[in-house]
Amino acid sequence: MARRAVEHLRRMRGGAQAHLMRCDDGQYYVVKFQNNPQGVRILANEMLAGWLALALGLPVSEPEVVEVSQWLVEHSPEMYIQIGNERVRCASGLQFGSRYPCDPLRSPVYDFLPDSLLGTVANRNRFPAILVFDKWTCNCDARQLVFHRISGHRTDGGRTVEDGNPGDLPQHAATMIDQGFCFNANQWDFPDAPLRGLYSRLAVYQDVMGWEAFEPMLSQVEHLAEDFLEEAAARVPPEWYEGKAEELGALVNELAERRHKVVSLLEACCHSAKRPFPNWKDGVKSHEAM
Repeated sequence: MARRAVEHLRRMRGGAQAHLMRCDDGQYYVVKFQNNPQGVRILANEMLAGWLALALGLPVSEPEVVEVSQWLVEHSPEMYIQIGNERVRCASGLQFGSRYPCDPLRSPVYDFLPDSLLGTVANRNRFPAILVFDKWTCNCDARQLVFHRISGHRTDGGRTVEDGNPGDLPQHAATMIDQGFCFNANQWDFPDAPLRGLYSRLAVYQDVMGWEAFEPMLSQVEHLAEDFLEEAAARVPPEWYEGKAEELGALVNELAERRHKVVSLLEACCHSAKRPFPNWKDGVKSHEAM
């Protein structure tokens, strides 16, 4: 059942020209429209990859189908898509929404944290798991994340302390966003490359010393039931893939085959010229031995 958009808040940055909206459940969603400049399949990718990431326990924005009425579009002056010099009204009907990670009226969200503050990210140990997911789905964009503060807790040199102590650093949480370029965006193919899917701040991989850093995510992906892949694909509205069910089916079949390819993709990433895992030890347990 789709959420119903009831209020437009503001336009968002990014190539898909998403909009922040409040829905009938009282929550806020970043909404991407069928007539966005990146193509309608971006919505299908967001829904399919979003549900798969959610099922695997990754810190992802919860995906939803959001119904936007023509009345709301017509009565919200900022609800338009900029295409060159032309402004086109946002499409009405079923759009993609990802739930905002916090209350946008109360808590700031950051696109970037400097390396010196990455140690304050409570779920930073999930970055290797996110990379497993991005290799599996062939995310052709760099990994996109946002950070927000966790209310009521702060960290002092890695120790959790009570909020309000002077001099303590705020603790943050990372949320995966923008799954639209998984499956190579509108192409629905898998042009793998060693550095694709990496997060730009390589400091988050400092603790990766061997295959155990990617577990249990590697095993979860390898053993994800094909039935679940089909169930996740069934959540995608047909208009988001232009009713081409055979092409969506082929995508799901390819994902099922790729479950067993992720190890080799990570190996290529590890031994690439960029060396994203500076503390990797080749002698640490191989994946096959785990």
